[in-house]
Parts: sequence; structure tokens; C-alpha cells
Amino acid sequence: MSDNKYSNLDVQSFPFRYTLSIIGGKWKMLILYIISDHQPIRYNELQRKIGKITYKTLSVQLKELEADGLVTRVEYPQIPPKVEYSLSDKGQSLLPVLDAMCNWGHDHIPENYETSFIEKKTEDETVTY
Repeated sequence: MSDNKYSNLDVQSFPFRYTLSIIGGKWKMLILYIISDHQPIRYNELQRKIGKITYKTLSVQLKELEADGLVTRVEYPQIPPKVEYSLSDKGQSLLPVLDAMCNWGHDHIPENYETSFIEKKTEDETVTY
């Protein structure tokens, strides 16, 4: 890795820090993948496909992804309200990165991964690792 063109840079200013700030966390990569497979997708359908995610958490994550320019939100003026989410061009450009991460995980996942989850209680919810 010392041959890397970024090896002399300060880690705090390293470009992957920006990338991780955009896609880091428990939900963002999953949200991006689901949107990419089902775009445009409505909020409730997205929430159903993700599974155990609260309304508030999904709302916050979508707002952050939209603010970062990865997701576009289209609101239709009708009753009941209709909102659809899709990936922006910037969001589409992240798919090869997410695919590479997924492929790496596929190649290196331990055989007992499904049975080796650890539950950690937090103040707000149970988080599964």
C-alpha cells in the first residue's frame, strides 16, 4: 500500500474520509442499493424492503442522502401525497464502489457469519452486528 498515490497524505484529509462520510453508517449503503434496484421507489415500499428501520431513521437517512446529492426526491401534488426516490447521477456513480465492496464481502465472508451475530443494546434500539 505504500505505493499508493495517497500514501503521503494526512488521513484526516484523505478522499475516502469524504466517501465514508457520505455512505457510512448502518443504513445508507442498503438504502442506495434498494433504490438502485427499484427506482423510482416510494417511501413505504422502501421501508418494507429494508425491514427493521424506524420511520424517523429512514427519513433522516433519506434527507442526508438527498442533501449530499446521491438521491433525488420527487413530490407529486396530490392527495394522498406521493413521493418517489431515485438515484441521482452522483448516486449512480457510487454503484461500482458499492458493488466492489459487496464482491469483497462475498469473497471473504466467514462460513459461520449468519450464526455469529452479536446483539448490542443501545438506549434507543437493538443494533445487530
